[in-house]
Amino acid sequence: MQHSPSKNRVNRLTKWLIPPAAILVILAWLIIAPPGLLGKADAIGYAVCHRIDARSFHIGERQLPLCVRCSGTFTAAAVGIIFQTVLARRRAGFPARKVIVVLGIFALAFVLDGTNSYFTLVKEVMPGRLAQIPTLYVPQHWLRLLTGSGMGLGMAAAIFPVFNQTVWKEPDPRPALAGWRQLGALVGIMFLLDLAILSEQPFILYPIAFISTAGVIMLLTMVFSMLWVMMMRQENACENLRCAWLPLLAGLTIALLMILGIDLARLSLTGTWGAFPLRTL
Repeated sequence: MQHSPSKNRVNRLTKWLIPPAAILVILAWLIIAPPGLLGKADAIGYAVCHRIDARSFHIGERQLPLCVRCSGTFTAAAVGIIFQTVLARRRAGFPARKVIVVLGIFALAFVLDGTNSYFTLVKEVMPGRLAQIPTLYVPQHWLRLLTGSGMGLGMAAAIFPVFNQTVWKEPDPRPALAGWRQLGALVGIMFLLDLAILSEQPFILYPIAFISTAGVIMLLTMVFSMLWVMMMRQENACENLRCAWLPLLAGLTIALLMILGIDLARLSLTGTWGAFPLRTL
């Protein structure tokens, strides 16, 4: 494919600008984020999660970076992306309709349980408010985790093929999640992992703290990499990872920049790396 001289100059310029920009953003985020590995993970969770203590798992007295629901969502997203990368590689087809229906049910369960949990929380914090809306059932951690995991699998199933359609020169048109066998294996893996998480053993929760926050970075990087490719008009230009390093690095840089911006805005509003003040709900 032939490019205009101006476009070639822009491409060369971005190859020089993106790496130092990435280094600057990463350094800024590392300086601002709380100290320690879990502190850095907290700063990622802080950008996407309410981090309410009572709605989170703990390692001893130490709260995980993401609440129970978000831990399930982003752990499942990471597992789903890795699963598809290993088995589907560059497959760019969307799942079969029957698989989409199942993933849609997972998403509806996420919305239902999340809405019920939110109304319950508001009623606990501010008695009398939303009294006219009935609470369907008492929220439970296991429901938060399972419904969050279902949503995360759906997010991975949607983003993975779109990423392949956008980035790779010759994407495989076959579905990334081809049918019941692959979906069943993926759901089974995540269900067993959820059972392990619900044991709340520190040797399980500690790696989950990093897997879940890695899921946040993975999803955001993929989304922003696609946007970068479209903005630069370089769709379907990459044949291998050596070619894809620049859009992926650009996506990571934008993702961290967004996280940094949200962290600073939230920190200036609340003055804490902890949960949103419940009085604001």
